[in-house]
Amino acid sequence: QVQLVESGGGSVQNGGSLRLSCAASGYPYTLSCMGWFRQAPGKEREGVAIINKGINTQYAESIKGRFTISEGDAKNTLYLEMNSLKAEDSAMYYCAASIWGGSDCGLTGNMDFWGKGTLVTISS
Repeated sequence: QVQLVESGGGSVQNGGSLRLSCAASGYPYTLSCMGWFRQAPGKEREGVAIINKGINTQYAESIKGRFTISEGDAKNTLYLEMNSLKAEDSAMYYCAASIWGGSDCGLTGNMDFWGKGTLVTISS
């Protein structure tokens, strides 16, 4: 069973930066689709950024130019560099992954595996 563990969340002031990390275990091969999603209280979950390995990278419009998704050197690790953070970025951030990429790998959240989340709080 694939397990995803996020880290790096915390509380920062408006305009600050955070770097989220995600490490996958329990799968010996490359997970072709990995991404970040978030959910704020009272709101629906939304896709933030996703890597469809070997195909493309997608970002939500609301975070373009401020967040950067990247793969780690170790297999099935993922990062999210978040800069110029705003209050509306406050949410629980989830790492998610799927074994296969392709057309199903996107910001809609149709993923096979999910982490438990890491909380990001931006204060003004």
